[in-house]
Amino acid sequence: MNLMRPDHPYFDAPFAALAHRGFSLDGLENSMAAFQAAVDLGYSYVETDGHGTVDGVAVALHDASLDRTTDAEGDVADLPWSRVKEARIGGVEPVPLLEDVLGTWPELRVNIDVKAESGIVPIADAIERTGAHDRVCVASFSAERRRATVARLSRPVATSAGTSEAARFLVGGLARLGTLRSLTDVDGLQIPWRVGPVPVLNERHVRLAHDLGKVVHVWTVNARTEMETLLDAGIDGIVSDRADLLRDVLRSRGLW
Repeated sequence: MNLMRPDHPYFDAPFAALAHRGFSLDGLENSMAAFQAAVDLGYSYVETDGHGTVDGVAVALHDASLDRTTDAEGDVADLPWSRVKEARIGGVEPVPLLEDVLGTWPELRVNIDVKAESGIVPIADAIERTGAHDRVCVASFSAERRRATVARLSRPVATSAGTSEAARFLVGGLARLGTLRSLTDVDGLQIPWRVGPVPVLNERHVRLAHDLGKVVHVWTVNARTEMETLLDAGIDGIVSDRADLLRDVLRSRGLW
């Protein structure tokens, strides 16, 4: 574990075990039932995604459209909340308001991936209304979306690097170049364990990030052997669909 950590309450826990879109083995991702299942397992961190409806309501949903995960169709950004709230994840669970995810479990730390420009204002508004600043990390593949969301907030939240920032850091780390510039306005990196069959992270990256006072979270890790490898490398958090398995691995190491 790194000794110099970002100065934000989101990172107070010694290790961030993040339940990816909550926890469901039945395809109910990003539902209130999935988030409750993660809480019931003992999780204090969950990962979710945010989109905005055409009338400015933030919902917790990964895809731009309702087609894959619900019994409805259409792009969230083109639909009013009155339509989106009728959709059922897996045919049974409603699409939740992001505000409900933030407000239902007052101690739960929530990593929010801002998926589209339409979500920027609604997501910021949901954080403001719930006063969840101390337990939110705002992330996005787009650094511009992250910055635009954070700029609308009245208090600091935790932040994670976008794809281009993370790529510059990873390439620079391999080349032994100074890479502080790419991470100046974020608290950490959330990066994939692999791109295709190729691992993208090594212990040198982790050490460099820690030297810069940044945390390293890795997604989406669902196999015990990969969890063990990453823990041996000294990372600070794992995002997993298998919250049950990750809990067992962390318990075995005294990190739960």
